[in-house]
Amino acid sequence: MNVLVTGAKGFIGKNLVFALKRRTDVDIIEYDLGSPGSLLEKGLTKADVIYHLAGVNRPERTEEFTEGNVNLTRSICDTLRQMDRNPLLVISSTSQATMDNPYGLSKRKAEETVFNFGRETRASVFVFRLSGVFGKWCQPNYNSVVATFCHNIARDLPISISDSDKEVDLVYIDDVVTAFIGVLAGRMPVSDGKYCLVEPTYRMSLGDLAETIQGFRDSRINLALPDMSIPLVHALYATYVSCLPIDSFSYALNRQADSRGDLAELLKSPHMGQIFVSRTRPGITRGNHYHDTKVEKFVVLEGEAVIRFRQILGGEIIEYPVSGNEFRVVDIPPGYTHSIENVGGSELIVLFWADEIFNPNIPDTFTMNV
Repeated sequence: MNVLVTGAKGFIGKNLVFALKRRTDVDIIEYDLGSPGSLLEKGLTKADVIYHLAGVNRPERTEEFTEGNVNLTRSICDTLRQMDRNPLLVISSTSQATMDNPYGLSKRKAEETVFNFGRETRASVFVFRLSGVFGKWCQPNYNSVVATFCHNIARDLPISISDSDKEVDLVYIDDVVTAFIGVLAGRMPVSDGKYCLVEPTYRMSLGDLAETIQGFRDSRINLALPDMSIPLVHALYATYVSCLPIDSFSYALNRQADSRGDLAELLKSPHMGQIFVSRTRPGITRGNHYHDTKVEKFVVLEGEAVIRFRQILGGEIIEYPVSGNEFRVVDIPPGYTHSIENVGGSELIVLFWADEIFNPNIPDTFTMNV
């Protein structure tokens, strides 16, 4: 299958092209600003499917709206007519096509050009009206407010919000690409009359959007894990991390060190508790305490250890030898005093999970030797 993508170097185009390249049944012709006209003609000659994503939304001259949105679309459709070709045609438009400003008018005229082409040639045409597309590779101060907020907040730069209660409609780039590629498999996108929609769509106030993204930045300090079960939060977090400066991917954890070794918290969330890691010197024992309700899991990552349990009501000591040579989880039930001893000759590294965030006012941790 031959596929032509116009606007291949744009935000949506790059994501679509990389997704298409994962397929073995597609040959892609990528056309973008600065490409020779002969490449576009070659694509129109061969393409079974055309994704027309090229367009202008922030020009230096108002006339560029017509040149980049209307004239290019007309040229593509006219050339296909002259070639007597009617490939499947997918075009990205915008919800702003309902507006009577120069940008909205140009996009609406481009849409009608495509609809007319479909009626005249019986080609299958799909016009997607998109709102607030965001995701990896989106450009700040250009593609969406999400990109701008992510870029600035990741760099501790100010953001400007004139009305924090104003709501914006958003759609995630991966969902856009899924809908676009679904057309190839004959999956009909959800339609709003004659316009194709991408699902899911989201609505969020600018104030909540800024607060959510600021929370992502703060999570490196407070270690609070966002609620990834919320699809919008999951997509916004992926976008935020993709906007980090390339010298800021790494960050240090706050280490608590004593004579036994050191310990650092990694992540915490009311939805999943907290995760932390420790290093323990040879011959040292940690623990010798129990919990009434708190449950923990231990995983030795490196070294040799023995985890010991004793029911706090009495009974025999239970021993579990554990090693970094195997990924083995040991559950720590409530009502059992427990300890972990480094019995090897090198540092013991252990990953811990607790089902609740540690609260110093209600620690649910009581000293008792195993």
